[in-house]
Amino acid sequence: MKLIRFGAFGSEKPGIEIDGVRYDVSNIVRDYDEDFFADGGLEKLKATFDASKAAVVSNDVRLGAPVRRPGKIICIGLNYRKHAEESGMTVPTEPVVFFKATSSVIGPNDTIVIPKNSKKTDWEVELAVVIGKRANYVSEAEALDYVAGYVLHNDVSEREFQLERGGQWVKGKSCDTFAPLGPYLVTRDEVANPNKLNLWLKLNGKKVQDGNTDDFIFNVQEVISYLSQYMSLMPGDIISTGTPEGVGLGFKPPVYLKEGDVIELGIEGLGQARQEVVAYKG
Repeated sequence: MKLIRFGAFGSEKPGIEIDGVRYDVSNIVRDYDEDFFADGGLEKLKATFDASKAAVVSNDVRLGAPVRRPGKIICIGLNYRKHAEESGMTVPTEPVVFFKATSSVIGPNDTIVIPKNSKKTDWEVELAVVIGKRANYVSEAEALDYVAGYVLHNDVSEREFQLERGGQWVKGKSCDTFAPLGPYLVTRDEVANPNKLNLWLKLNGKKVQDGNTDDFIFNVQEVISYLSQYMSLMPGDIISTGTPEGVGLGFKPPVYLKEGDVIELGIEGLGQARQEVVAYKG
């Protein structure tokens, strides 16, 4: 099942997509949020939905992020071997963990805004995992049982804020519009192996990232189990699992986003997204 949210920013409604057709399910689901996942919403939706009685949503309608304001976005840094190498950083022996502010979430095709005073805004295509039920101290063997589904994420990053201004990475990751999610949440049953998915990103039509999650240093099960040792993973929480090589920071000389750039990205089975880039005006 593919979950979508559609409509104007801040007023999205829940829907599903089946064979390329989008349906409104707001008559049976309030929204895709913590309560929905915690209350067995996925199972109820599967049992209740009837395409013959559902309103069809035009493909022209804007898509929002497929999860409504997650409780937290947890990111794993330097989680692909080749990306760690291009960044000139040591391959980590434990997952590098940081948070991304939920206020940075936008829809899959919304505009990315280069923040005020930014000189080094960068791109990162990532596989994101949506937690389906509360997880504490889970083993790697049972970790996937706690997954609701998977979603495409562009972990937009300001490298100067992240790496040159002291403190933690979070301030280089949390600017408004820095977390485009979607187009949809693909439920766990439709993804045979999250640790073997192709993912890619194009900048102005040129493919700059072309990787596979089989290059993970820490796979999805390891990351979920690891994080659950230190915090409660709550329904609707998002874990972004890192990016493959090909980010702007890794170019020689580095290449960063500028107004007018167009980003296209996708993950095998999880759809594609497109984001135009503008400069902050204020």
